[in-house]
Amino acid sequence: MPQAEDFYRQMVRLRAVENELTKLSQTGQLRGSLHLCQGQEAVPAGACAALRKDDYLTCTYRGHGYVLAKGLDLDLVLREILGKASGLCKGKGGKMHLFDPEFGLLGTNGIVGGGVGTAVGAALASWIDGKDQVALTVFGDGTLNQGHVSECFNMAALYKLPVIFLCENNLYAEMTPLERSHGNTDLCARVAGFGIKTDKCDGNDPFLVYDAVHKAVERARKGEGPTFIEAMTYRTIGHYQADPGTQYRTPEEIAQWKEKSPISKLEKVIGNAAEAIREEEENRVSEAMQSALKQPDPSPTHALTEVFA
Repeated sequence: MPQAEDFYRQMVRLRAVENELTKLSQTGQLRGSLHLCQGQEAVPAGACAALRKDDYLTCTYRGHGYVLAKGLDLDLVLREILGKASGLCKGKGGKMHLFDPEFGLLGTNGIVGGGVGTAVGAALASWIDGKDQVALTVFGDGTLNQGHVSECFNMAALYKLPVIFLCENNLYAEMTPLERSHGNTDLCARVAGFGIKTDKCDGNDPFLVYDAVHKAVERARKGEGPTFIEAMTYRTIGHYQADPGTQYRTPEEIAQWKEKSPISKLEKVIGNAAEAIREEEENRVSEAMQSALKQPDPSPTHALTEVFA
């Protein structure tokens, strides 16, 4: 298991990336929607630490933290988010479509639940080929109301596929409270009905997230089938950069969850070393961002290259 300093480094790196992206969005240098995950940093840090490089991963439009925690190069990721020709996907994917098969990354996805089917397909291929690669797919609580996700649950359970369904339950599907969109807010109970083993953990503790995902990965590699993990967490920032997050949540609620911030909690554990780690990561991210901004944009003549259809 990684040490507290390792988890802390992953989380402050993600926070630094988001702070830099926020500045660019506010000045118009970064266009389009920007979905941040402040307050939820412990889930990607803990989950990806339990994976091998060749294990598969799919995640949401808020998945850049998982991509970095999986081990992808910071410079390539930032250049891709900025749409640069030297980016991970040559600037053609952007933040919502980060992809790298070398690290098992089968894509971040702008469609709610869109990556679930991809992960189940990858797990099916691993099972058919007799390999021990597992697939981790990450999504939010609102995804459970997508019909095709139920089909994926059923298929994974039926064939005992090596897939881990990781649900970041932050209590809101975009701006809709859980109780207003789910007839049964016990998400583990809903998924257990498919015959899938379920687990629930504190998503603001990277050690507990790691433990839950590690156990699920071990089960999957042994051929014991899928696991659904409900990681309880909270997004302390708006759904996207233009959402203040205060129209559907009270200031008191947000303040209470900020006190549970995984970064703040680990700072108390690490002590004096935290400041040095944070400063190192902030400088590293700042330098990478400045380098990315200087990179050339993709050439219009390459618009139709690497297109499947």
